[in-house]
Amino acid sequence: MSRDVAQDGITAARHLKLAGKSQSRTRRPTLEEIDRLLMYFIETHTRDKRSLPMHIVMTFAMFSSRRQEEITRITWEDFHEADMTQLVRDMKHPGQKKGNDVRCETPPEALRAMQLQPHRKGKIFPYNSDTVSRRFTFACKFLDIDDLHFHDLRHEAVSRLFEMGRTIPQAAAVSGHRSWQSLQRYTHLRKTGDKYDDWVGWKRLENRKSM
Repeated sequence: MSRDVAQDGITAARHLKLAGKSQSRTRRPTLEEIDRLLMYFIETHTRDKRSLPMHIVMTFAMFSSRRQEEITRITWEDFHEADMTQLVRDMKHPGQKKGNDVRCETPPEALRAMQLQPHRKGKIFPYNSDTVSRRFTFACKFLDIDDLHFHDLRHEAVSRLFEMGRTIPQAAAVSGHRSWQSLQRYTHLRKTGDKYDDWVGWKRLENRKSM
């Protein structure tokens, strides 16, 4: 099929409202929603210590900006404490599905969440990414939290960086975006500080580890 024919088909589909540009999600969890999810996951894990520690996975996601698939691939060997970076393997990229390994900055809060995990060789979060998604979706439904996806935690992490006054290059160093244009939608966010200052969730998480 020629490029012109393909383009004509796309144009026609858009005219008939069969296709169009995808809308960027802007959903972010509130602090109240985060706290409710955190307590639900802590209580679930307390009842069954063999269950997936979603309270830690969720916390790492909302500070690191890592996608669920990326989280379940990171190893302790991928993390360099000297420069606070981690190697994110096979990062999602439209033109490169495999081998797109990117070294990203690890925010101190993400490291704090990592340290709640047993420190050993191999994967930091040795879980199935689909299970992570299912558990999060089920918890939101159970708690009546509407229209919140696990991927929205990535949006939360990047938005927080801008609210803390980070520049586009500084945010990209954490998120791994190759194109700064992808981060343009965050630039309307004004510096308002860190809403996770004095977050009570840390006490709940770290008390849980000491039990």
